[in-house]
Amino acid sequence: MPTAKDNRFGAYLKGRRAKLDPAAFGFPPERRRTPGLRREEVAQRANISPTWYTWLEQGRGGAPSADVLDRIARALMLTDVEREHLFLLGLGRPPDVRYQKNEGVTPRLQRVLDALEPSPAFIRTATWDIAAWNRAATVMLTDYGALPPEQRNILRFIFLDPRVRAAQYDWESVARFVVGAFRVDAARAGAAAVVEPLVDELCRLSPEFKAMWHDNDVRSHGEGVKHLRHPILGPIAFEYSLFAVDGRSDLSMVVYNPATPADTDRIRSLLDSRPPTSR
Repeated sequence: MPTAKDNRFGAYLKGRRAKLDPAAFGFPPERRRTPGLRREEVAQRANISPTWYTWLEQGRGGAPSADVLDRIARALMLTDVEREHLFLLGLGRPPDVRYQKNEGVTPRLQRVLDALEPSPAFIRTATWDIAAWNRAATVMLTDYGALPPEQRNILRFIFLDPRVRAAQYDWESVARFVVGAFRVDAARAGAAAVVEPLVDELCRLSPEFKAMWHDNDVRSHGEGVKHLRHPILGPIAFEYSLFAVDGRSDLSMVVYNPATPADTDRIRSLLDSRPPTSR
């Protein structure tokens, strides 16, 4: 007897199928009793048995494999979010990650960053490239806009930029944390192969990175305290938090909140003394 889970899975398949236009896929446009594709048409597009697909919609087809769900997702033209929901209903888990590099951020997301001042904030990719930032990040962390896009990488800053290194109170501890957290993020995003050229380059240019990378440590990160030596303000502390960007599995937002009201006032005064920057 079909379970409630089976019924939800079948209902989801049926609902997605009903939203598709048969003519868009080259199927005959004759009058149909119900909207959308027929079951056998979805089965044809997914290269599976029409009988089995019918059973899946009826909640009696058994547990499909991840490969079959992927084929059904493509057949139904599911978005990434819809595909994830299909896997959760069909297998009780999300699909294996597949890294998809997306360039840039929306103007709305940039406005979110700008609204967070005087807290430095930036958007980073799963490979730890800086994709967007606010003016406070430029003043307090690094002038990302002065660098070519391919150089805006956090690992490059930590291991290859003497100014960033000098700003750390305990550089080795920070560097080990960054390498371990980066390894986790790249693997979680399915980007292990994508970061190989960067890892190879850093291994050539930095013996310290090479040694830390080969230690194979992993670190979790989400929030914590960051102490910096700023060239103008001197010692300053931040409470940092990491946030996922909904609908963009390739991006996360990092916000550095000044740890004290005094630090907030110091940063705000420095921002007020600087002319606006352009990106």
